[in-house]
Amino acid sequence: MSAVEMVEVLRGPLAESRHFGHAVICDASGEVVESWGDPDQQILPRSSAKMLQALPLVASGAADAHRLSTERLALSCASHQGAPLHNEAVAAWLSDIGRSEEDLICGAEPSRDKDLRLGMIRRDEAPRRLMNNCSGKHAGFLTLARHLGAGPDYCCPDHAVQRAIKSVFEEVTGQETPGYGIDGCSAPNFATTMHGMARAMAFFASAETRGDVLSRAASRLTQAMIAHPVHVAGQGRACTHLMQAAKEPVAIKTGAEGYFIAILPERGLGISLKIVDGATRASDCAIAALLVRLGVLDADHPDVKRFMNPEIRNFAKTVTGEIRPKADVF
Repeated sequence: MSAVEMVEVLRGPLAESRHFGHAVICDASGEVVESWGDPDQQILPRSSAKMLQALPLVASGAADAHRLSTERLALSCASHQGAPLHNEAVAAWLSDIGRSEEDLICGAEPSRDKDLRLGMIRRDEAPRRLMNNCSGKHAGFLTLARHLGAGPDYCCPDHAVQRAIKSVFEEVTGQETPGYGIDGCSAPNFATTMHGMARAMAFFASAETRGDVLSRAASRLTQAMIAHPVHVAGQGRACTHLMQAAKEPVAIKTGAEGYFIAILPERGLGISLKIVDGATRASDCAIAALLVRLGVLDADHPDVKRFMNPEIRNFAKTVTGEIRPKADVF
């Protein structure tokens, strides 16, 4: 099946641009409840897979052995802004496990926090690994590597950390991964299908109903994300604002190139969404619209409208159009 039109960009009365995508909703049994486009479409979930990558950190006992707080568990699933809150938290975490910023393999990145970034420019400060949006995930990798007694090259696909991640990734998606791509932070990003990713999110959503080790780990990570939405992303980001606006507990996580997931624990539902052209403006709009359709979000909430129906303004601040979900899709 082909991707379906999900989002349109209006200029005046005309749809100037259109964004197509796929979406899948799975229940606790892993069955597809509803879908748009092709549930069997192979994808790279990018940063939407971070809670899957954090599963071995908790399931192995490493999180408890190093007394990781819920804030640190949320950071292990985060694509954060590199704001002072995030940088200080990751630095303290590294210090507590006897590691430093130099041990991070994620690469240096300027802060995405506007005030801090402008200050760095004025002071001619270089980007830092600590400010990389994936530094929390990598702190988790380092913690797991230490717990396993494994070497420092934790992003190598044959490293014990990545082998553990691949194993749980295939278990909760219910599919053998066809391969991986190297993500922006240098870690392998394992491929699956839209159905596989929605099934994995439903595994997280229904985890508290089961007592096995992996389910308990999934439940702890989900609850940490819900409890600390600012740690998961940051001010101005759809993940954080939509979680804060939700009428029920929900974990929402973006990924690069137009990917999004949502975990709904009270319903045992998992959602995966992919905008084919990779546009963030469209994935923000589509995930908000889908959650409005399910009654998780209120369409009139200001933080929902800013992502689902943002105005388009020209340089004179005149409203020239809007981004909106395609009528009758969700």
